[in-house]
Amino acid sequence: MKKIFLILFIAGLSFSQEVNYFNFTGNLTLDSKLVFVEQQEEINQETVYQQNKKSAFLSSIMSLALPGAGQFYNQDYWKAAIFIAVEAAAITFGVIYDGKGDDQTVFYENYADQHWNVVQYAQWTYNNASRINPNVDPTQFNLFDGQGNLNWSELNRLESAIGKWYSHKLPPKGDQQYYEMIGKYQQFNAGWSDFTEDPNNPYTYGDPLTEKFLYYSEQRGLANDYYNVAKWAVIGIVTNHILSAVEAAFATDAYNKRLETQLNIKREQIGFHTEYYPEFSIRFNF
Repeated sequence: MKKIFLILFIAGLSFSQEVNYFNFTGNLTLDSKLVFVEQQEEINQETVYQQNKKSAFLSSIMSLALPGAGQFYNQDYWKAAIFIAVEAAAITFGVIYDGKGDDQTVFYENYADQHWNVVQYAQWTYNNASRINPNVDPTQFNLFDGQGNLNWSELNRLESAIGKWYSHKLPPKGDQQYYEMIGKYQQFNAGWSDFTEDPNNPYTYGDPLTEKFLYYSEQRGLANDYYNVAKWAVIGIVTNHILSAVEAAFATDAYNKRLETQLNIKREQIGFHTEYYPEFSIRFNF
């Protein structure tokens, strides 16, 4: 019996120490709040240490918007630098060569306005229509009015009637197709200022093109080359965004699978006394 009283006495002392530690008031509501305040910091640590993994969705969205951002988020700084450098280079090339294309377009269009004459082309077409196609009577087409102004719709109608190597109708002046066709199809050779014709040997399909036709065609092709470089730069930009997003997502997922760490504050309740101790675990997945 004495042993039982001794045990109860010791337990009472322990209980008294715990009460003094938490400064219990005897009011259940107040005492609960005191315990909660005392333990709040340690409880919060449990939540903080759980947040170790990165978001693959977030990293991919970041890289889709700005290549390299997802890699920076993943702390793959050298990869981020590569994607950013590719983006900068592609944008630079795109802007430069698009500007070159614009300048070259202005140049060749001005050249065409100076050296290609639609009235000259229309007049030669009218004069040679029946020779190219014996079934065509050019007098049935009113190409010019009383003031000598060209009727464009009548020219297009005559071009269609001739057929054969007159494979296209001339678009309105200033149209992009207008500037393309006069330096692309042989039927428009007669409109260039250096076009000459031997009366005894009329010009026909397969005869040499004029030097101005060839030069103009070359200059127009150069503009297209500039625009092609700019186009591929745009494709490179889009591709860089997609590749950066995909790489960031896979890298994040691989990071989360390869290395899982967890640092927790474990809590163990012993009567009225709470014991805390850290627990750290690391796991590699291959």
